[in-house]
Amino acid sequence: MRNRTAVFGASLGLLATAHAVSGQGVPSDADIQGMIDARVASGGAVGIALGVVEADGTTRTFFAGSTGDPAVPLDENTIFEIGSITKVFTGTLLADMARRGEVSVDDPLQMYLPDGVGAPSRGGADITLETLATHRSGLPRLPTNLAPADMSNPYVDYTEAMLYDFLSSYELPRDVDAQAEYSNLGAGLLGLVLARHLGMSYEEAVRERILAPLGMDRTGIRLSPEMQASLSVGHDAGGDAVPLWDITTLAGAGGLRSDLADMLRFVQASVGEAESEIELALRDAHEVRADMERGMGIGLNWITRTTDDQRTVWHNGGTAGFRTFAGFDPDRDVAVVVLTNSGIGADDIGFHILNPEIPLEPPPVPSFALREAVEVSDAVLDRYVGRYQLTPQVVATFERGEGEGFLTTQLTGQPSVRAYPSSETRFFLRSVEAEIEFEVDAAGEVVAMVLYQEGQTQRAQRIR
Repeated sequence: MRNRTAVFGASLGLLATAHAVSGQGVPSDADIQGMIDARVASGGAVGIALGVVEADGTTRTFFAGSTGDPAVPLDENTIFEIGSITKVFTGTLLADMARRGEVSVDDPLQMYLPDGVGAPSRGGADITLETLATHRSGLPRLPTNLAPADMSNPYVDYTEAMLYDFLSSYELPRDVDAQAEYSNLGAGLLGLVLARHLGMSYEEAVRERILAPLGMDRTGIRLSPEMQASLSVGHDAGGDAVPLWDITTLAGAGGLRSDLADMLRFVQASVGEAESEIELALRDAHEVRADMERGMGIGLNWITRTTDDQRTVWHNGGTAGFRTFAGFDPDRDVAVVVLTNSGIGADDIGFHILNPEIPLEPPPVPSFALREAVEVSDAVLDRYVGRYQLTPQVVATFERGEGEGFLTTQLTGQPSVRAYPSSETRFFLRSVEAEIEFEVDAAGEVVAMVLYQEGQTQRAQRIR
């Protein structure tokens, strides 16, 4: 659910549109390898690491493409940003703490905030831990005071103090639990308050309660030397390398990095008969608690789609340069993980493997991602650097990119993307279908920019 004036950046999580039907057998090795080879060959991904957990507990792994430049082949230890799949770790942490009696899912958020920080409420109803985990808190997708200094790493400088200032002043636009609105803010806030209640950082809490019990020693936020050595390069939809995101205060929404081997351990613990406390907590987190959009249900951040009596429990993730998918059929005990180092997702492959009657989508390479830029001088690029007021709340900021021949641009509260020249005054994006035209007056001064997107035209006056 996106604001039409805030569309530049990749979100931390997207909702898939595949339609589940009655389940069939898992595709063969040759079929799965063919799927991911074709996706990479089409330009739909730079690299894909995919794993399947069979009903008997055995696993199969598949790889296509590479880590980027240099082109190192992928393996089960290649590290990816998993984006919003982090949210299901946050939901599992809540389930674990509730099983231990440390919190209740019905507890008001206010109970876990520092003294002097207020949680918004409406109509006498409080935001609870559960409504944060089911995206029904009434909080927006992102806090309105998210204004990154570094457009390529948009969450790194968002502090707890900024979050608390936002909470204390925000007015909910609807009643708590009235409807679902996907909120990275809500999930990140939940992770923060749970960890704070335990006297730990979010990473420490997830490691102690989830990662260590499951033997997931190559998953975390901070990259160990071993993880750094196996790190994949992220790429936007146009195939350009992009930086990692360092998500600090809102880490519970999308801050984790992991590899295929660890993620297979995680989904394997999610199917079959529960044999440990953490596996019991996982099943509590899977349980549907509320309605989500598009006919889906949601547990503690896990999303469930039920069609023709077939259930698929899943979540996906996306950062600037990675798209990921984790899902399973709880009735057949089959699970799938798909990790890509590309800004184009492969959710359809994950859904199709879980249920081959769900068709694969055409290779999702948008035509705008393949456009070629023209060369313009550094002087031309330099004159557009500045800030442009789109609305009273939204500013478009343009800076010079780290490489040659492009600008980086960012809307308030959104990640940054690259803008490539198609002429000396007109630029295009490869991450979304949009164009930007700069207005220059008779004196040669840049006075405004115009955004063309989805049939709309928005003019923004230059303010700096």
